[in-house]
Amino acid sequence: MGDSIYTTLGRQAGLLREMNAIAQNVANAGTTGYRAGGILFSEHVVRTGRDQPSISMSTGDAQLTNLAQGALEQTGGSLDLAIEGEGFFLIDRGGTQLLTRGGAFLAGPDGGVTTEQGDALLDQGGAPVFVPAGTGAIHVGVDGTLSADGAPVAQVAVVAPLEPDRMERRAGAAFEAEAGFASVEEPRVLQGFLEASNVDPVLEIARMVAVQNAYEAGQSFMDAEDQRLRSVTRLLEQ
Repeated sequence: MGDSIYTTLGRQAGLLREMNAIAQNVANAGTTGYRAGGILFSEHVVRTGRDQPSISMSTGDAQLTNLAQGALEQTGGSLDLAIEGEGFFLIDRGGTQLLTRGGAFLAGPDGGVTTEQGDALLDQGGAPVFVPAGTGAIHVGVDGTLSADGAPVAQVAVVAPLEPDRMERRAGAAFEAEAGFASVEEPRVLQGFLEASNVDPVLEIARMVAVQNAYEAGQSFMDAEDQRLRSVTRLLEQ
């Protein structure tokens, strides 16, 4: 008799994860290079015996990431970089290499180029990118070549994950590519531009309302089912 409650509980748990993903999307709608996320629901059908109705259970455990490109916004900043098309910038966070589309970079006192969170920007060889002290003009070519006062000093790494579906989301619009990554053969890096988040706030609000309604419907069903089971139990005790 409790099968219906168990199946609904599984669905409710998935809806809560979906609501959390939506809340993260809304909160990061203004985060440079952020990629909208969601939850993938899967159905599991269990046989209960010959000539018996099956039980269908749904779970929402798999994460989805929208990799569509966000709008490119011109800023004019010499270390504001955006990638048009395929690829991610490669950064180092505490010894772990992460991928990001957030290209708002800064030059520190030692010349190291980092994200706003302090993660080092890496070059094609996996080494931190540095700008020599006293550099007057910084130019970044479409292939990622960074020049200081006309002299090439590094080539910014532009990489693509080998298995995009297996990327794990990290803080600051970054991802960890557990299956590895490879260099993009013909990257297109734009200097003086930043890529906006690809979150559509209107769509996310509509999703939030739909998930809220679905969750409330599930809760109402469980309340009604609980009352039914209590009524059955009282009848059996008489």
